[in-house]
Amino acid sequence: MARELKVLDALDAAKTQWYHFTAVVIAGMGFFTDAYDLFSISLVTKLLGRIYYFNPSSKTPGSLPPNVSAAVNGVAFCVASRLASRSAYKDDPAGSTVPQADYAWRVVLMFGAIPALLSYYWRTKMPETARYTALVAKNAEQAASDMTQVLNVEIVEEPEQAEELARREQFGLFSRQFAMRHGLHLLGTTVCWFTLDIAFYSQNLFQKDIYAAVNWLPKAETMNALEEMFKISRAQTLVALCGTIPGYWFTVFFIDIIGRFAIQLGGFFFMTAFMLGLAVPYHHWTTPGNHAGFVVMYAFTFFFANFGPNSTTFIVPAEIFPARLRSTCHGISAAAGKAGAIIWSFGFLYAAQSTDPKKTDAGYPPGIGVRNSLFMLAGCNVVGFFFTFLVPESKGKSLEELSGENEDEKASETSAAADYRSIPPA
Repeated sequence: MARELKVLDALDAAKTQWYHFTAVVIAGMGFFTDAYDLFSISLVTKLLGRIYYFNPSSKTPGSLPPNVSAAVNGVAFCVASRLASRSAYKDDPAGSTVPQADYAWRVVLMFGAIPALLSYYWRTKMPETARYTALVAKNAEQAASDMTQVLNVEIVEEPEQAEELARREQFGLFSRQFAMRHGLHLLGTTVCWFTLDIAFYSQNLFQKDIYAAVNWLPKAETMNALEEMFKISRAQTLVALCGTIPGYWFTVFFIDIIGRFAIQLGGFFFMTAFMLGLAVPYHHWTTPGNHAGFVVMYAFTFFFANFGPNSTTFIVPAEIFPARLRSTCHGISAAAGKAGAIIWSFGFLYAAQSTDPKKTDAGYPPGIGVRNSLFMLAGCNVVGFFFTFLVPESKGKSLEELSGENEDEKASETSAAADYRSIPPA
């Protein structure tokens, strides 16, 4: 039945036009906001440590204690966080914490609100998706009217089709039928997103610590706050330009050629391989003169994250579940991912502490070190690799084919035909 609706056929057959462009921009703006927050929080925590935890008696710049840093990283950004009160600090004689630093982190957070506000405004101007209106709200005529306007084609839905649609049997999220059809799919998307975000968010949130550990960045005491902010930003930008951004574009070009399954499986595999390549010879990478090789390897982990599960984990849940449960299942999967990011933002911070008690923050126990933390992140990728086998390939199929909604129609038709044959002749 779903495939017979003219509005869905028109939606599948429509050529790329302004409606698609605006939908992509609005959706992309949301991901841009998330990425902006993720990459800039490292700079913010550095500045907050220098400003609010400056110790005049110490020769080294201030830094956030592990528990405070974990809390800041875990919640990322709060509404109106840039409006926090000015600090009581006094600039140190060496000039390492310049007054402008207290404005810099506020400006960084302020810009993060702009794409979020734009996304909210633009989304209010878009009609509801036709699949939701037709298949969930059961208003095929409204769906046809909405798509007639945005696709610039005339779509007239037949009343008989809409009435038949309203009579279709539907199952809920906690039903036995959903568990049989999509239970393993939901488990796969949830666990894969959970493990991916543990690895990916940890890499992003603590880039500055990893770069310092391999001596790619100068020691903090040799720079003032703004100089350190600039050098961390430059290092992050270099890795993004060489690894993160190209990985996304590879996904754009190849996702409909080699498929979601192969991209996600390969991504988890190579993320594991390159993290082990960093962890096993870790002492080699931390010796002077070898940081360039470490950065190249580290950039490859970002490349295969984006040409891999950091793209597919949010694409596949939006394709394989029924329309009436699609947003719910996608939300469950995404929430699992964010839970992994928050949990490990605390775990990695403590785990990555130096194994030498003399080099850890006062009052906090030593951790297992960056090397063993990389081993743990590689283990998370292995888990994601195997759970990928629970997720079906969605390349080249319509949303109704993937979700099994066409099976509902075929089952109804078969049942109706059987009932008709069972009627005895007059």
